[in-house]
Amino acid sequence: MLKKIGAFLRKNILLLLFISFFIGILATIIGNKAIEYTSTDEFCASCHVHPHVFASWKLSTHYDNKAGIKVHCVDCHLPPKEHGYLVEKARLGLKDIYGYLTKDSAEFNWEAKRTVEQAPHFTSKASCVKCHANLFPLTLKKEGQDAHLYYSQNEATLECTNCHLNVGHYDPKAKHTSNSEFGKGSGKNQIIYTESTKLEKFASFTEKVPGSTISFNMVAIPGGKFKIGSPQTEPFRRADEGPVKEIVLSPFYMAEVEVSWDEFLVFYGKTKRQGRTSDTKSTGITEVKGAGGAGEVDAVSGPTPPYGQPDQNWGLGSRPAITMRFATAETYCKWLSQVTGKKYRLPTEAEWEYACRAGSQDPYFFKGDPKKYSKDRFWNKIFGADTTNINRYVIYSANSKARTQQPNAVKANPFGLKNMLGNVAEFCSDWYSPDAYTALSDGVKDPKGPASGTERVIRGGSFKSDPAEIRCAARDFTRDVDWMKTDPQIPKSVWWYSDCNMVGFRVVCEVDESSGN
Repeated sequence: MLKKIGAFLRKNILLLLFISFFIGILATIIGNKAIEYTSTDEFCASCHVHPHVFASWKLSTHYDNKAGIKVHCVDCHLPPKEHGYLVEKARLGLKDIYGYLTKDSAEFNWEAKRTVEQAPHFTSKASCVKCHANLFPLTLKKEGQDAHLYYSQNEATLECTNCHLNVGHYDPKAKHTSNSEFGKGSGKNQIIYTESTKLEKFASFTEKVPGSTISFNMVAIPGGKFKIGSPQTEPFRRADEGPVKEIVLSPFYMAEVEVSWDEFLVFYGKTKRQGRTSDTKSTGITEVKGAGGAGEVDAVSGPTPPYGQPDQNWGLGSRPAITMRFATAETYCKWLSQVTGKKYRLPTEAEWEYACRAGSQDPYFFKGDPKKYSKDRFWNKIFGADTTNINRYVIYSANSKARTQQPNAVKANPFGLKNMLGNVAEFCSDWYSPDAYTALSDGVKDPKGPASGTERVIRGGSFKSDPAEIRCAARDFTRDVDWMKTDPQIPKSVWWYSDCNMVGFRVVCEVDESSGN
């Protein structure tokens, strides 16, 4: 039998070669037709049915422009052919098929995917570069020239979508220029409070901001001893959380919630500066002769207008104020001190952790095991986790819907403070150092951290954080360079972060030692 097959093949070799060649050509033609068919806008639309596809695409500058050029789906969402087009198409195709068979697209959080962080997963940088080979056309404005010069100097670490997130899919809420309208009308409400709250004893109080309708709650935090940091046995513990040291803290007041947009915009409306001059100078209070009265604010140089929309279009009101840099938060505290006659400031890292723990030495101020909550645990990825208890107290990655939430969405800790964990991470006044606790001595009173550094401490985690990152002892720090990539200005703003939407701050008020209040 084998001899007969061999003889047949030898006699018909040319025929077999011709048939193979024909089949190859036919397969190539069919394959190319399949690739061509599955690369059309209409085919993409048949699977990708969500709010950010065709309606927003046809309103974008990639579809509706003076040149009459229409950019198709695959032009942006797949790399050029010389950059692995077919491999990426096959990968995304299999991913789409899997999603179509196993998931309900109505349950996807499309807004969460339309962010600077997520865009590089869906958009090919190589395609952007291929179409826009000339970064300095004659029609480019000065702001664009500055931004493209910065890009050309940092191409390895920047994405085109850092600045051009909405060119392919139009977003009517997006702002691409200096937002001089932001906060317009703030600080001009009917005046209700003519003076701040007078303190007669050490107790929680409601602060009134003179010259505005704004008030906020301050919680009296009793002094005492506590152990800062986490033991080596704590799940997800990192080296910078130790060694554990026992320290002593004096009494202080802390805001019940993070500084809200309502509170911040009173400050912004009364102190904002137009132009770029204040961005190149140091911030803070400048002596002004003749300034007086609780409502006098001319002595504080406030922020210049931001680029874009600082609230991310999530809403203002009582949501926590975000996207401001450390200098802005610090200047806010100086302004608040001036108009109220009290001494407001950012908390030290020790004060923050003491207030967060509220007497607990467990990972959280409530009962719970980080390992049972974390999505990084293999068991939880398969079977899910019982997050009922943590959901009562924390806004984090599993329940935040990828944005900040109102402060009344969670219960307070035993001290009466809300959102100490989650929602937004919070600035502390300390410089960050990974071995800061090593320098502490047991029994030290009111420590203030290192004398200098390059980044500031932030604590508490945010709406983006996994439960492992929102433990009471978990430490983090600012990343000023990384969080300013999108800012097109030269020099970059000293007031606003362009790429950080998960950091805010809450204030501390010092006890007046002379009166004990």
